[in-house]
Amino acid sequence: TENPFASSHSLDTNPFDDPSSKQVPQHDARFEDISRREQDLERRERELNQRAEHIRTHGRNNWPPFYPLIYHAISEEIPEASRPLITRLYQLWLVLLGTLILNMVACISLLIAGSSDGGKDLGGSIGYMFIIAPLSFLLWYRPIYNGYMKEQALYYYFYFFFGGFHLLFSVYMIIGIPSTGSAGLIQTIQMYAQGHWAAGILGTIATVGWTVQGLGNAFYYRQIWNHHSAAGHTMDKAKAELASHGAKAYFTRG
Repeated sequence: TENPFASSHSLDTNPFDDPSSKQVPQHDARFEDISRREQDLERRERELNQRAEHIRTHGRNNWPPFYPLIYHAISEEIPEASRPLITRLYQLWLVLLGTLILNMVACISLLIAGSSDGGKDLGGSIGYMFIIAPLSFLLWYRPIYNGYMKEQALYYYFYFFFGGFHLLFSVYMIIGIPSTGSAGLIQTIQMYAQGHWAAGILGTIATVGWTVQGLGNAFYYRQIWNHHSAAGHTMDKAKAELASHGAKAYFTRG
């Protein structure tokens, strides 16, 4: 029933058209792909140049971001199995830093509310912010970071000593004894009792911060102690490492 002499070409199609013109969409897609690749290569080149400039200026140091003094890279230096623990400890240190700031603000509110020891509390809170923040990083967070990175016993003993001291300090700050620089429980209850709601709310937030980071550090302190015992770290081993490498080795990146 089909006409064998019928044309297989549509009458709307010009048989003399340039066939290369039909490939324009393909060329456009290929050009866009090439352009996208060039932009990606340029972006990578900029990133590499920025890294090279950073290394030239600061070495490998990348922390703190606003003024790099040390190299800190959990994903690169810590074994994969231990990364979640060290990440949580770093987050707890950040909570501590935020709590120190909130505690200072709460102590300012205590002074404004007319607390008899408001001046002492404010002075103490400022001192804590500028002393506890860097010392906590250097004396308990950094040692356990290096401990898991190098698995050397002396780092663990540094952490247990100063980390234990920090746990006691956290309890002290949670209590909130007047004139100690803490807007903890006692101070907060007094503010609510005297009708100073703003100071009471700020004290509550600071107390929650002290409690969260204190309980978190206590939880991981026990985990780290178990890891330390299972790894066979002893005081004799720590002394041998100190005699072999010297104290300087524990403050360098070697």
